Amino acid sequence: MLGWFKKKRHKEASPESTEESHVQQTPQGPELIESSDIPLTPDQTSENQNGVDLPVFADDDASSEKLVPSVQEHQEPDEIEGQSKALAETADISGSDASNQTEKKKPTMFRRLSERLSRTRETFTHQIDQLFLGKKEIDTDLFDDLEEILVTADLGIATTHGLLEHARRRVKRDSLSDPQELKSILKEQIKAIIVDHDRPDDLVMPEEGPFVVMVVGVNGVGKTTTIGKIARKFVNSEQSVLLVAADTFRAAAASQLKIWGERNNIEVFAQQEGADPSSVVFDALAVARKKSYDVVLVDTAGRLHTKANLMEELKKIKRVMGKQLQGAPHEILLVIDATTGQNGIS
Repeated sequence: MLGWFKKKRHKEASPESTEESHVQQTPQGPELIESSDIPLTPDQTSENQNGVDLPVFADDDASSEKLVPSVQEHQEPDEIEGQSKALAETADISGSDASNQTEKKKPTMFRRLSERLSRTRETFTHQIDQLFLGKKEIDTDLFDDLEEILVTADLGIATTHGLLEHARRRVKRDSLSDPQELKSILKEQIKAIIVDHDRPDDLVMPEEGPFVVMVVGVNGVGKTTTIGKIARKFVNSEQSVLLVAADTFRAAAASQLKIWGERNNIEVFAQQEGADPSSVVFDALAVARKKSYDVVLVDTAGRLHTKANLMEELKKIKRVMGKQLQGAPHEILLVIDATTGQNGIS
């Protein structure tokens, strides 16, 4: 029964065909079989009576072995192994080159920011150039188009109106009619605004007590993280800093602030969860005055401006600060999401 699973043997060829099939092969290729040496069958004889030479095909298996010699038969095992190693090394080299090119082409965060700002600047300047291109006079339509470009460039309503109002006064005063002169006026005014706001204002310390900063904003915008970064800036300026955990509503808010305190090696003032934020701030300022701290950063709970009771609580915190220290808080920082844009201050 096991014989059933074996391959069927081909029908034994006749002695004559066996002798004919043993044709010596050369490395250049198989020899052709002469049709005259092979006896024809009766059918083939009748068909060949007209004198037409018919092609003769050998057995399928035999012909495939003879006419299509395998390349591997003429290769030594060492040659095959050497070719495999060469292909593998080539693949490794090409893969490493591709990975190196990917690492080199991967831009950094600052490079991406610079490229995007460059595209924004180029788009803005291109729109301005196209607007003044071909203009012959200064008219109302030109100012309207300018206003649209400045607003869509996110310069803000107040800044846009200020620029255009200044330009109108200059055009009227100097009786200007060339649009290129208006373009130069806008360029000078925008440059003046940037230069004036390029350097931040100096920190004016109060005559008595620490400089108090209260940080406010909605939930999840990064108030506590921002406080940690600002604290680091003050520490690098060799000023003593006290962090105040006035967010007694959110769970683990004080713990998060303490982590930033440990990173910056500064003290954190906190009370139990659920305590009155105004009471926490009052006691914290008393400690800051006693220990002569230079800066106090107050972290408050996140809240929406539509929640009247929470906004009243924020006003109360501000009033209590003023009672403990005259003029406090000296600065109120609103932390907003970067994607909010101009809507955050409107």
